[in-house]
Order: sequence, then structure tokens, then C-alpha cells
Amino acid sequence: MDKVPISLVLAVVLGLIGVIGDFFIKLSGAGAKFMDTRWFVLGFLVYGLTAFGWFYVMKNIKLSTLGVFYVISIILFLVAISVFYFKEQLNIYEGVGITLAIVSLLILGRFA
Repeated sequence: MDKVPISLVLAVVLGLIGVIGDFFIKLSGAGAKFMDTRWFVLGFLVYGLTAFGWFYVMKNIKLSTLGVFYVISIILFLVAISVFYFKEQLNIYEGVGITLAIVSLLILGRFA
């Protein structure tokens, strides 16, 4: 079985896990205190645990391809959290950018 498609899916999953770490880091600074240590430590641990998955992924995918998949996945996941959890609004330009990001993922996935 070809390792590239599995690795690309794993890269997207690791991006999601990284965004969950971002979410906890955001929560750590969202309260009245300067930093809520429990959320910060949880976010830190989530980031650290993804390193094991990245080792596998980087062995099987070109770094340039991985970088694009990772960055676009993170952008899409962060936008979803910001809109649905933090109730932030998107403007038309951001919507166009998100659409283009999805199209670029589809094109890159086709030729990876």
C-alpha cells in the first residue's frame, strides 16, 4: 500500500491535533488572569505529542508538499474554531481566501 496518501491524511490529522493545542493555549490567556496554567500545560503537551506522528509523516512525504498540506489544514481548522467557538466574523476576502485554500489542497492532493 502506498504510504503517501496515508501520510497526507495523517498530516491533516496532526494539523487538527495541533489546532487543538492552539485552542488550549488561547483558553489559557482568555481569562482574567494573565495565564491559566492548566490550559497552557495541556496545550504544550498536545504540541509535544504530535512530534511522534510528524516523524512518520516526514519520512514519507516531501517536505514542500507536507508544508502546504499542514499550513492549509491548520488555517481551515483555526477558522472553524474561531467562527464556531469564539463567534468571530469572517469578511468576504477571508471567505475567498478559505475557498482558494481548499482548492489548493484538492489540487496538491491530486498531484502529490
